[in-house]
Amino acid sequence: MKQPHIQLDENSSAPCALMPGDPKRVDVIASYLDDVKEIAFNREYRSIIGTYKGMKVIGISSGMGGASVAIAIEELKNIGVHTMMRVGSAGALQNGIGLGDLVICEGAIRDDGASKCYIDPIYPAVGDYRLICNCVDVARELGFPHHSGIILSHESFYYDEDEQDCKHWSAKGVLATDFETAALYTVGRLRKIRTASILNNVVLWGQNTEDSIASYQDGANLTAEGEKREIITALEAMYRLENEQY
Repeated sequence: MKQPHIQLDENSSAPCALMPGDPKRVDVIASYLDDVKEIAFNREYRSIIGTYKGMKVIGISSGMGGASVAIAIEELKNIGVHTMMRVGSAGALQNGIGLGDLVICEGAIRDDGASKCYIDPIYPAVGDYRLICNCVDVARELGFPHHSGIILSHESFYYDEDEQDCKHWSAKGVLATDFETAALYTVGRLRKIRTASILNNVVLWGQNTEDSIASYQDGANLTAEGEKREIITALEAMYRLENEQY
């Protein structure tokens, strides 16, 4: 049955899905796949299907925020997808995380709204251990600058206490911020889906968010390279997990 938001059904399914936020980033994913076909574009959900080393993969944009991600997770699961990886953007909360560096998320602080709709906030947001380990291994083997640890998933750039909150979590060793990883990890765990999140850092710690995002949208070399590297890392990590012997 065709899902109401992503507009896909079992005939357009694959075991794995790569999930950027921005529909334009689907084009970058397509450049690393073979036999690519665009299959749907409804609201924020633009999707393609192709193969990586013979493995079928869906690339689907999820829009911004945990609620949009949660809808995509539920509907992708309904058509048979069992492994989902976010390839998105982050703002650093620590010095030493450069523009274009990868942040591999071991877990997320659930300061979002979507995950709290599913289960009490005491429940942890944690991805699939084997998939995350594969991401670290691939990034290390390919020489991609990367950091792994806990991130903060929150609700907005522009609320009044944002700077204060970021300083608080930075002091606790949290690496970076995004909007979606907590929802991906929480809903994924509850639905028995293997998940991981790799983020491309687009904001240096202490730098103005609006200025950094503007430079990212203009195609700054470092962040553009980070975008490619997170996609390469995610595809190879999923491929290795799919081909493990149990």
